[in-house]
Amino acid sequence: MSDVQAPRFEATLTDKYQNTVPAAVRRALHLGKRDKIAYVIRGGQVILEKAKPQGDQVDPAVQAFLGFLEREMVNNPQRLKPFGGETSRRAAELVDGMDVDLDAPLDDE
Repeated sequence: MSDVQAPRFEATLTDKYQNTVPAAVRRALHLGKRDKIAYVIRGGQVILEKAKPQGDQVDPAVQAFLGFLEREMVNNPQRLKPFGGETSRRAAELVDGMDVDLDAPLDDE
């Protein structure tokens, strides 16, 4: 067995028992913002891992809406209309100049 010590990194718990994952650990696990981590307890030790994706998790509201669209396309194809013209121009006008960060966390409200 080798006498070489494995790298050790420490982090401080906040009053809410939260901490920041050290940069070297984030790099080693290829963690990005909003990734999930898993704690595995083995024989008195805790191992931190990048959580494996739980498959394709779909919002139930989105799933219901997509089902509605599918039924409409099958049962009422005459209702389908192309998106363009005035609707497209108005949508572009409404968002003109807006800077949207799709990765930004949502407000609590």
